[in-house]
Amino acid sequence: MHPYVSQALLAVQKEQLLQEADVAHFSPTDFRHGIQWLLSENQDDLAQALADAGLSLHPHNQEVLAMAGLLAMTREDWPLAVELLQDLYAVQGDQTQPMTYQMLARAHFCNLQRAEAVQVLTAALLAWPEDAMLREELSCLGPEFNFPGTSNLHH
Repeated sequence: MHPYVSQALLAVQKEQLLQEADVAHFSPTDFRHGIQWLLSENQDDLAQALADAGLSLHPHNQEVLAMAGLLAMTREDWPLAVELLQDLYAVQGDQTQPMTYQMLARAHFCNLQRAEAVQVLTAALLAWPEDAMLREELSCLGPEFNFPGTSNLHH
């Protein structure tokens, strides 16, 4: 982490508030590192404030969206996690990674949107048909979901 970022985060931690000037020059990577550091220091509310600032400054950045989505999941804010991970999915487009699909599906499932979770995993398996993690995730949701093109993917 850049020394300026470390100093700014220490000041934020001491003051227990976040000023726009403290983070205005943070890169997406600075936000990711800062959120991780604040979480390691059990500063969940400040981590959320930093994620919110990162999203306002870099709303379409994959790194910020992924970290904010994971933070929302750890806070069990399922509607926010779904929203952020859908945004990440939209930004990644054809380059969407299996982990993005998996986390989005889990967020849907925990948000009581089981059918949406299955749809995400079905799309994931069309893009990544050999991914065992995605197959396992889908099988955990139940055998009653049998979308075309995925029935042979259950084990």
